[in-house]
Amino acid sequence: MPRTANKTKADKPEHTPMMQQFLRIKAQHPQELVFYRMGDFYELFFDDAKKASELLDVTLTARGKSGGEPIPMAGIPYHAAEGYLARLLKAGVSVAICEQIGDPATSKGPVERQVVRIVTPGTVTDEALLNDRRDNLLAAISHLGDVFGLALLDLATGRFVIQETDTLEALAEQVLRHNPAELLAPEDLALPVEIERRAGVRRRAPWEFELETALRLLNQQFGTMNLEAFGCSHMHGAVVAAGCLLQYARDTQRTELPHIRGLLTESGDETVALDGASRRNLEIDLNLNGGDDNTLLSVFDSCKTAMGSRLLRRWLNNPLRQLTILRRRQDAIAALIADYGFEPLRDALKPVGDMERILGRLALRSARPRDLARLGQSLAQFPEIQQQLAESDAALLKELCGQVGEWPETVELLQSAIIENPPVVIRDGGVIATGYDEELDELRAISENAGDYLVQLEVREKERTGIPTLKVGYNRVHGYFIEISRGQSDKAPADYIRRQTLKNAERFITPELKEFEDKALSAKSRALAREKALYEELISQLNASLAQLQAAAAGISELDVLACLAERADNLRLCRPELGTEPGLHISGGRHPVVEQVLDEPFVANDIELRDNRRMLVITGPNMGGKSTYMRQTALIALLAHCGSYVPADKAQIGLLDRIFTRIGSADDLAGGRSTFMVEMTETANILRNASEHSLVLMDEIGRGTSTYDGLSLAWACAHYLAGEVRAFTLFATHYFELTDLPNQCAEAANIHLDATEHGEGIVFLHRIQEGPASKSYGLQVAKLAGIPADVLTEARARLAALEAGAQSVDVPAPISNPAPAPKQAPETIATPEATAPGSPQQVDLFGSPGHPAVDALEELDPDDMTPRQALEALYSLRKLLK
Repeated sequence: MPRTANKTKADKPEHTPMMQQFLRIKAQHPQELVFYRMGDFYELFFDDAKKASELLDVTLTARGKSGGEPIPMAGIPYHAAEGYLARLLKAGVSVAICEQIGDPATSKGPVERQVVRIVTPGTVTDEALLNDRRDNLLAAISHLGDVFGLALLDLATGRFVIQETDTLEALAEQVLRHNPAELLAPEDLALPVEIERRAGVRRRAPWEFELETALRLLNQQFGTMNLEAFGCSHMHGAVVAAGCLLQYARDTQRTELPHIRGLLTESGDETVALDGASRRNLEIDLNLNGGDDNTLLSVFDSCKTAMGSRLLRRWLNNPLRQLTILRRRQDAIAALIADYGFEPLRDALKPVGDMERILGRLALRSARPRDLARLGQSLAQFPEIQQQLAESDAALLKELCGQVGEWPETVELLQSAIIENPPVVIRDGGVIATGYDEELDELRAISENAGDYLVQLEVREKERTGIPTLKVGYNRVHGYFIEISRGQSDKAPADYIRRQTLKNAERFITPELKEFEDKALSAKSRALAREKALYEELISQLNASLAQLQAAAAGISELDVLACLAERADNLRLCRPELGTEPGLHISGGRHPVVEQVLDEPFVANDIELRDNRRMLVITGPNMGGKSTYMRQTALIALLAHCGSYVPADKAQIGLLDRIFTRIGSADDLAGGRSTFMVEMTETANILRNASEHSLVLMDEIGRGTSTYDGLSLAWACAHYLAGEVRAFTLFATHYFELTDLPNQCAEAANIHLDATEHGEGIVFLHRIQEGPASKSYGLQVAKLAGIPADVLTEARARLAALEAGAQSVDVPAPISNPAPAPKQAPETIATPEATAPGSPQQVDLFGSPGHPAVDALEELDPDDMTPRQALEALYSLRKLLK
């Protein structure tokens, strides 16, 4: 609802005072749904009500009339608001929570209301609204000069990260890597389509990205004069993004953010880069259908705490290139594996709650009683955790022990202050333990045991006065009283004050009874108020140690991940990889960690050898033979090694990589207007332009989305460029057998194939890697396994026999862009006898056949009549013809 429209509505005299108040608040929050508190409900009006009715499937009604027309209205119970909020946030919708802050008893007109916080997908901190095993990130991006900045904030934990990139494509890659729930971007910045169409993108005014404002906000937040201590004073692009993000977080929370205590600066040099396509293809934490099952994370995550699971997810999505850190992790895992030390440590970690998010809510002063109870229970486990690591020699484990520490005083405070199983909220009391506060205990005793007190007082007064008919009573009009019959009223002690005279009795009150009355009549409300005050005081006491508690929680998270990786190494038969700076991948008995877990039969392990003079492996073999599995397992083994984890292999030596690229599978992008082939070529172009000699590249079936000649030419050129120019470590799977000739022209390429054998008219996949090219593609056998009808297979066999005999060929139309007639060509799995030597693959050799310009030029050369210089020039000319 536009701001001006709301303002106009609010100013109309025909609106009721209640609607005027709502419209004024709505005008301040045009982009959010306003949850307007009325009694036990949050009500929504006008367009908000219509939208909520559609998204939440709640009834759309009307509330009287305003401005002469019915007011659309929808409502939800306030005690069930979390479930509705979760659905709205999942849809990318933000909500402004408007509460009553005035006193209904003293208010003239509508009770004063105010928006107390704004709940957005990236700033939510409520436990019920979050996935406890996944980070919930708020991101902001900026463009300043030639630099793009990115800032990321996990408001639930206070983790604040910034980084810079040189290109918009690299920025998009980082956004996809971190997958934020909400993204803030300048209105004047054109975003890549894969970012623009994400849910939760919020456009912000350019003035929110000013450097001077950002520096002031950040220094004020951290209590610093400048940002040099965080190593980012020169990163102006990232700093302006961080400033916008911080202000947005403050605006939505309407409170201080003391748990955000600094910036972590990330550099691309520290991590192994993975683009969006590579992440999808490797199924790190999401499978190709968008689910969580059968992913690398699902196999490796056996963490005992939620914060450990989140850290493991970050490690897998941000593999490192820092040898020192990786080796320290490996040493820690090795120490935990020794004598099965990980088992008692994991038992000690199991009771630890989600301290990171509890401390975040503590800082925002939104922590609930059960949060504090879990915090106390978690801290009480620390001595046991320390004991399990007391004899460890691993440097990282010792360091983490010191970081975790022990908290006996805080444990005692929490255990004495909070009952063992507190209610969900403080609203109705019953949270503070008996014995923690004398005044609270007294108020509770008065409220809960008033009857007992009055009985005791009556007995005591009878004894003191000697009046056996004396009674202690209460009524709503006169309160508490001591009643004595008129005949004995003259025996009343001097401290008895007459309160009421009846026909047959006198009623008195004493100072003691008056004091009790004052307490008793307001004891319940006063006890609740006292309990809330004590609770706030307790939160303040805990916040005084917030920084140290956050450090301890981070230490527990890392211990949990290391213990998890140790347990996985033991149970999944993983080995410790040797990491070094020498380029190459030498893996013996490598296995795919996910496929191995879902197979009913034993997984066939395979080796891989990539070194400085063997940088490309051209992989051939039948469909379903295991080419994609072999390629992916190589990438996953390399990724795990760069996380510090053990890997699924008998032995592994891995040189540090700078990037991992995968171009596997086929899919179109209908929303983006891109065909399958266009997607394939776009991803291939990204690899060719950005891969380096320190990259690992997986390419599968390049060129399959176009005609045979076009596709084969592209596949050859891409493979030749990667092997000869880029020199990346490359696994290049193909059905174009012509590519098996590449090793003859490029010394750093080699052929390998997946073995299979025919059995009758069927095929048996051996899934075993062998040196050299495959002998045939087994296309018809695979088609039979897929269920192709027998008549079709019979005709296909006849057609294949005729083509192999050279009886006929297949005409392929020339591309529209090429007016010259296309040469007649055979299907990619078929060769003429003239082009096929005994035992060689059955496919036309387009690059070695007569008629190619390079072949024609070569035939015209006479090496005996050429000088060395002429020979070199001829070689360059031939190379140009091949390209």
